[in-house]
Amino acid sequence: MPEEEWDALTKGVAQFNEGLFFECHDTLEEIWSGMRGPSRDFFQGLIQVAVGFYHLGNGNRPGAITLLHRALARLERYPARYAGVELDPLRDAVVERLAGLESGAAALSRPPTIVVSEGKPE
Repeated sequence: MPEEEWDALTKGVAQFNEGLFFECHDTLEEIWSGMRGPSRDFFQGLIQVAVGFYHLGNGNRPGAITLLHRALARLERYPARYAGVELDPLRDAVVERLAGLESGAAALSRPPTIVVSEGKPE
């Protein structure tokens, strides 16, 4: 993974984990917009997770549901760990959140944490 992509990924993940979903979206989209190849959908899936939680924080339940479904569709194409990101726990947390949202449950529980392995993957 190029250094620029890794830096954007780790910055965006830190922003997401701090609840700065709009900022995460901006950080990841900046690198995603010029990206080609297999990582493009991965980054777009992460962006969609961030935007989904941004919508949720602003009371836009339908927008959150739509974006989280789109994110899962993109991220399901990748293995359990991709670009250093532990995807299984993230996907599981998004599925759980969607189940709650679609059943009408309150959406106030804490967003998931994105876990990134130490060190830039090759």
